Amino acid sequence: MDVTMKKVVEASYLTADSAAHYRTILRYFYHQHERMRDFITPEEIFNYMRSIPAFYDYQEEQLHMQLAQLVKWNNLIARQDMTNAKTVEEYKKKRFRYQSTPYTIEIERMLVVLEQKVGDTFQGSLERSQFDRLLQALTNLQKEIDEGLTKESEEYMRIWEDVFRYFQTIRTSTADYIAYINSEQTDQRMQTEAFLVYKNQFTTYLRDFIVSLQKTSLQIVERLHELTSLKLETFFQKLVEHRGSIPRIENVGSSAEDWLQEYHEYWNSLKQWFLGSDTQKSELDVLQWQTNEMIRRMTRYVQRIGERQHHFRSRRNDYLHLAKWFSHCSSLDEAHHLSSVVFGAMTIQHLQLEAGTTDNLHADTWEEDPVLLTIKPRTNRYREKTKPGAMISNTEKKRKQREEYLQERKKEKALIQQYMTEGVIQLSTLPKVDPFIRKVLLSWIGKSMASKDQKVKTDYGLVVKVTISKEKIISLESDDGILKMPEVRFEFEGLEVK
Repeated sequence: MDVTMKKVVEASYLTADSAAHYRTILRYFYHQHERMRDFITPEEIFNYMRSIPAFYDYQEEQLHMQLAQLVKWNNLIARQDMTNAKTVEEYKKKRFRYQSTPYTIEIERMLVVLEQKVGDTFQGSLERSQFDRLLQALTNLQKEIDEGLTKESEEYMRIWEDVFRYFQTIRTSTADYIAYINSEQTDQRMQTEAFLVYKNQFTTYLRDFIVSLQKTSLQIVERLHELTSLKLETFFQKLVEHRGSIPRIENVGSSAEDWLQEYHEYWNSLKQWFLGSDTQKSELDVLQWQTNEMIRRMTRYVQRIGERQHHFRSRRNDYLHLAKWFSHCSSLDEAHHLSSVVFGAMTIQHLQLEAGTTDNLHADTWEEDPVLLTIKPRTNRYREKTKPGAMISNTEKKRKQREEYLQERKKEKALIQQYMTEGVIQLSTLPKVDPFIRKVLLSWIGKSMASKDQKVKTDYGLVVKVTISKEKIISLESDDGILKMPEVRFEFEGLEVK
């Protein structure tokens, strides 16, 4: 059975009725494990529980029952303590010391990380230094391979762990930050005027990240192209050698071939992230596009906020100031000159283009590509010129299509008749059927349920009476699977039985 399909009994303490007790006990075990104290006595746990104000009435008998339950859930391992037994009675009581299991430690470690997260939003960051560190780690890896791998295998394992630690940080941090920017809460805050305070900070942060990413990513891509699978084969053998040199008593079930395959898969995931494949863009290109898109979106929000503020601002003082200018004009001609400067030309024609616009606030008109616009006369009598065309006859084409359609219906009818027995098709008696036949039969059933007399007229000109027996369930087998359904009987009317 696949391990992903098994029930995780070790996590039962998180949702049990006494989850507060269980979680407090195992969190204490986790903290002691981090301090390299593995075996804890019940007396120590009891004193710790009674020191918490919420558990002031905690009983020792309750502790022993809950420790036994945690042992049953594989959260703790009980080991009998025979060193301090001074009497036979104490030895018979089977005093235990308890140790947390690796599964429990990992669950608690995950919970500690989750508890440190603020709210329900993603965190993450776009750290430029992580790409520099990854580049340095790949450079060290390439240098060691070029020098012939003469050092101890432990040194190469450290280089390998550095590479994937930096890569994991890049992958998770960038993905979390992109999710944070694209979240609904962040999007709503960007549309408020309070975002104007952080606008420059966000855009500078994203722009600096893109500049650094473009400089470093090209060097990382070059290193990945140079580090071919043939060059890395000996390096992976060194990693397998170091992994096999670690003594373990239990049989973990993994061989050197499995470890070698694992290292190849890790390396291919790293290359896929930066280089992509023939059918999929690299995550690096997607990251650059998303970062640029975030800058464009912020620019649009700032523009809309500015327009909204400008729309609601009173222009009364501005108009009064302009009125004073016009009142000081000595002649009408001078007022016309002032009007042309303030309001522009009065009879200018404005054209609205459907394409060729940009979201860049700082783009000038002459920097955009010209658009050719055809202007049509605004009159009801205008008609576009058309060229007369010849009438094409499709009679022969229609005839061939009709013959092909009738031929297909004829073949389908013959195929249906193969499953008939004296004008009746009984699903329970049918052998394995073609998926097409199954589809036709199911369509007849669907149409019959909408008919009062449960009769259906087929595409072949036949009338079929469909009788469904809901009391009996059968299995209709096809090449693509087995369909469990009620027993159905199809009776064809007007069909000559041969």
